[in-house]
Amino acid sequence: MAMPSRRTVRDLRRSSRKEVLQRLYFDGPMSRQALGTTTSLSSGSISTIAAELVAEGLVEEAGTVDSDGGRPRTLLRVVPSGAYLIGVDVGETRVRVELFDLVMTELARWERPMRRNGYDVASVVRHISDGVGEVLSGAGITADLLLGVGVGIPGIVDRGADGGGGAVVHGQTIGWDAVPLESLLRECAVLPPGTRFFIENGARTLGQAEMWFGGGRGVRDAAIVLFGSGIGACIVTDGAVFGGAGGSAAEWGHTTLHVRGRRCRCGALGCLEAYAGAEALVQRWQEAGASLPADTDEETAVTALLAAAYPPAGEADPVARAVLDETAEYLGAGISDLINLYGPERVLLCGWAGLQLAPYILDSVRTHAAAYALRHPAGRVSIELGRLGPDAVTVGAATLPLADFFARGGRLNEQPGEGDSPAGQAGWRATMETRKRTITAQEPATK
Repeated sequence: MAMPSRRTVRDLRRSSRKEVLQRLYFDGPMSRQALGTTTSLSSGSISTIAAELVAEGLVEEAGTVDSDGGRPRTLLRVVPSGAYLIGVDVGETRVRVELFDLVMTELARWERPMRRNGYDVASVVRHISDGVGEVLSGAGITADLLLGVGVGIPGIVDRGADGGGGAVVHGQTIGWDAVPLESLLRECAVLPPGTRFFIENGARTLGQAEMWFGGGRGVRDAAIVLFGSGIGACIVTDGAVFGGAGGSAAEWGHTTLHVRGRRCRCGALGCLEAYAGAEALVQRWQEAGASLPADTDEETAVTALLAAAYPPAGEADPVARAVLDETAEYLGAGISDLINLYGPERVLLCGWAGLQLAPYILDSVRTHAAAYALRHPAGRVSIELGRLGPDAVTVGAATLPLADFFARGGRLNEQPGEGDSPAGQAGWRATMETRKRTITAQEPATK
C-alpha cells in the first residue's frame, strides 16, 4: 500500500531552493526564465527564491543576455564570496588543508609531511586544527562565513558511533581502532562551537570531486580508483556514491587477489593492496635487489624506480621495469573485478601514485583489465586518468559541507528542528545581518 506523503511546506520550500541553487551552481549563469524551464518551477516561485538568495548574498546578477524579440534577460550566478569551505586530506604522505570560496576557487593552503608510521592520533588532530587556523587567518576569512570543514581520512567512517553523533574512524591499516575523530576535533579546533565537520573515507571524497568537477562529469556509473600508498575505490551507481554499512564500500584494496599471498599492512594475506599499492611496489623492488636509503619516503622511492625503469639516457634497469609491469597487471586484475561487479561506464585512475605512474603503465593496465574482465562489461568501459590532480581529496572533502549546504536549501544557519519557527526565522535574520556586515567589511586575500 502506498504510504502518504509526509512532506511539509518547509520541505517543499527547501527542495525548491536546493534545485535553483544547484542549477545556478553547476550550470550558471542563467536567467530566471531558463531556471523556470530547467527546474519546472513556476515563474513566481523562481522570482521569490531568486530574491531570497540575492538578499542573502548567495546569488548576484551577472549581466544580461538577449532574448527572442523581448527585453534582455538578466543572468544570475552564485556569489563566490557568499560562503567558504575547507577541505582536509589526511593522506599517506602529508596532511593538506585548503580553503575554497563557494565556487571552489582555492584561496589558501597549508600542509605538513607525515613521518613514516606517523598516524599518531594527537598529531593528526593537531595538524588539522593548526591547518584550519592558518588558512583562515592567511586569507582573512572569519569562521562565521564558513559552511564547514570536510576531512578525507583512510579507513572506515562510522557516523554516530561515539554516542554523541560524531564520526568514529576505524583505520586498520594506520593503527586506528574506533578513534572518535570528530569529537577530538571539536575539543581542540580553532573554530567556534557549532562548526560543522564532515568526515569521510578519502577515496569516497576523491570520487565525489571527480564526479562533480572532473573526469566523471556526465557519467552515471563509474569507479574512481585512489592509488597511493594503498589502494581504494569509490563506486558510483546511477549517479550516487555507493555506500556499504559504516562507509566500508571503499575498501576494494582489501579484496583478496592471491590466497595465502603476501602479507598486507591490514594484517591479512593476499590483498590487492599488498601487490599494487605504492608501499608494496617499493617493497617488491627492494626485495628484487634495489637499495634505497633508510629514510627515503615513498614518493621519492617511486620517482627513483621510474628513473631506473625509464632513464632519460642509458639502459633501463630490467628489474625495475619488471616490477612496474607486474604492478600494471595486478592493478588491471583488480580493476577487472570492479568492471565485473559494477559494470561502470568509466574507471578513473587517481591518487598521487596513480598520477605519477600513469604515463608508464596506463596502457598496460587497460590491456590487463580487459583480459581479466568479462567481454561484455569490458567492452562498455573506458579507463582514464583523473582530471583533478593531487588536490582531488581536499576538493572532494570540501564538497561534503557544500553538499550539506545544498541539502539545506542554502540555509546558512538552519539547525534541525528550526525551519520556519519564529526562533528559526529570528536566527536566520540575525545571521543575514551579520553576513551583510561581514561581507562588506571583508575582502579575502588571494593566495
